[in-house]
Amino acid sequence: MRTFVLLLFFFNLLIASSPGSSGELRKVSFISHWLPQAQFSGYYMAMEKGIYKKYGIDLEFIHGGPNKPSSEVIKKGEADIASLWLTNAIQLKAAGVKIINIAQMINKSALMLVAKKSSGIREPKDMDGLKVSLWGGDFVLQPNAFFKKYGLNVKVVPQASSINLFLMDGVQITCAMWYNEFHSIINSGYNEDELVAFFFADYGLNFPEEGLYVSEDFFNKNKDLCDSFVKATLEGWLYAFNNMNETIAVVQKHMRKAKVPYNFAHQRWMLNRFKDLMLGKNKQINTILSEKDYNFVGDVLRENGLIKDTPPYTSFYKNPEGKQP
Repeated sequence: MRTFVLLLFFFNLLIASSPGSSGELRKVSFISHWLPQAQFSGYYMAMEKGIYKKYGIDLEFIHGGPNKPSSEVIKKGEADIASLWLTNAIQLKAAGVKIINIAQMINKSALMLVAKKSSGIREPKDMDGLKVSLWGGDFVLQPNAFFKKYGLNVKVVPQASSINLFLMDGVQITCAMWYNEFHSIINSGYNEDELVAFFFADYGLNFPEEGLYVSEDFFNKNKDLCDSFVKATLEGWLYAFNNMNETIAVVQKHMRKAKVPYNFAHQRWMLNRFKDLMLGKNKQINTILSEKDYNFVGDVLRENGLIKDTPPYTSFYKNPEGKQP
């Protein structure tokens, strides 16, 4: 009997010390920076498998996108946590919006230029004088820095959401995300060995991409909650990487609900590429924002007249556990 009582005591102690053990869930709202797709698998699975609830969080997931920019939502205080690209977040901070990065989810840029081998392009110098299609906004920063670095004079053509101009030889080079448009090119009939990929990260032009952001006020009042959200999200991502077919089925559910076109092969490719981008050699996700990368991105923004000064790194990035790099 005494043994049973002791076991019961230690079991209750273990439960009491676990995340979210108080039994009361705290409501948190999160907005993604784009429409539903495998890019947000970790969040979906953390909801689906009850991981957020395990950490004491009752999550409201809001999908952002072109008609609901996450930058505007977090700026207005209409969500507690937002997913933003680093370039976007630095510009907000420099403009006086009091936000803090609590986790850098993607530390390696997936942005790239793609050419067909049949065009004769093998290295940067081969692009000189040719046509390249580029997206607008912050997406031109890395390509322009690339062209400047290699002294290239290219003819820029505006790129919409389609890769058709590249496929039909209207341009010799196109801009793409590794996890998205690059796969669309492959699905259009090209083998990977028929293409030449130029990843900006491989040419000294790495821009960390999406991170998690909160207002300074929310962070100062809810450091434990920020920490719990990050930990739950990382757990969701690891589950997604280890259970891909189950995850893609959940992704499909979110995409169908939002009436976004769905393709199994494309979403699985996307999830695999995020696994490549996020997992380190130790199979863990590094959420620390490199000060070197941060300052580099800030310098490029400043040189392009998008900000006057780069906000201090220590005021921009805060680990909710208090562990600064």
